[in-house]
Amino acid sequence: MGKIVKMRVETVCCGNGSGAGETSFGRIIGLAAGICRKLSVPAGVIPAFAAGIGVLFFWAAGCQAKSRLGEIRLPPGFSIALYAEVPNARSMTLGEKGILYVGTRTGEVYAVLPEETAGGTHRVVRIAQGLHRPNGVAYREGSLYVAEVSRILRYDGIGSRLSDPPEPAVVNDGFPKDEHHGWKFIRFGPDGMLYVPVGAPCNICEKADSRYASILRMRPDGTGIEIFASGVRNTVGFDWNPATKELWFTDNGRDMLGDDIPPDELNRAPRKGLHFGFPYLHGKGLPDPEFGKRGGDRPFTPPERELPAHVASLGMRFYTGPMFPREYRGQIFIAEHGSWNRSTPTGYRVTLVRLAGGRAAGYETFAEGWLQGGEAWGRPVDVQAMPDGSLLVSDDKAGLIYRITYGGK
Repeated sequence: MGKIVKMRVETVCCGNGSGAGETSFGRIIGLAAGICRKLSVPAGVIPAFAAGIGVLFFWAAGCQAKSRLGEIRLPPGFSIALYAEVPNARSMTLGEKGILYVGTRTGEVYAVLPEETAGGTHRVVRIAQGLHRPNGVAYREGSLYVAEVSRILRYDGIGSRLSDPPEPAVVNDGFPKDEHHGWKFIRFGPDGMLYVPVGAPCNICEKADSRYASILRMRPDGTGIEIFASGVRNTVGFDWNPATKELWFTDNGRDMLGDDIPPDELNRAPRKGLHFGFPYLHGKGLPDPEFGKRGGDRPFTPPERELPAHVASLGMRFYTGPMFPREYRGQIFIAEHGSWNRSTPTGYRVTLVRLAGGRAAGYETFAEGWLQGGEAWGRPVDVQAMPDGSLLVSDDKAGLIYRITYGGK
């Protein structure tokens, strides 16, 4: 059972300072732990001490990122501001009373309160720590669902217990324990089922266990689990078209085939039982050099849109808010985390897929500037529309959540 931290609501503000702090949170903690051991710090103290150092580094990175918001380019009439400082901010979900819940891959789960602080950001409270890559968060009927690598937890009545979080109930602990692509994005569908992906535990492979490279769904109590979609290498973001109730999802293409292939994908699953190609077929027609011939004659569902290779398309949402101009409503925003091994970096932005007749018809950049001179100071992970129509963007590298608004005519 993950350890729960009980603490008061507090806000971390960096003012106008600056700092480097662009090393990953996990690496920083590892380095800090190594230093502790060399200094003969007692073993029982090392985890808390190392985590504290990691938070300080994220504080410095956030200060630097805050000073660089002017580098973000948006369409005319749009603006971006800092919403909250959340170390390793990953997937987001909106609960009752305007509370935003944020997962991480570093063991913590946070709640961001709607009230602003004197510094203009929003209050943040850590509601859990010591979990195993709790990337995914979903909210339903007063309960927060949190996805670790191999299990789903549920925190009941969390909105009224932020300073005294309950012990979580284990909804389902039967998922694979592989670290590779093991972190999860979760969300409730319009059918009331909780959708949970299981990524391929590899760059490219074929597994006998049909749960790998799939999107599963189950009842809120963890029962009735079944495979909804197969051939999905690693999705870290999905949503349902509000008009058709069809599931759309991003999928990250395999590595080690060069800078420009295979593509990332935006897929549409109008029904259960479709296979989206992995590991046999990539994009709309690129057979895998190793596994392509093993696919046989089975039918594969092509993507709605091929996205540029290695952009790392993660969180996505259909925009239904009232703030942005009409031409943005019903369209798809995608957070592109950015390439990790492409010779020329790509991604590190928020893009927009325009629909026509319920199908993907266009693709364009909406927000960019986190990548400067081949170096990234931020990495978008997820997007979340707020009740007022503003769009939040999480950034795990800078440890920030941004708010994009429209004030044009």
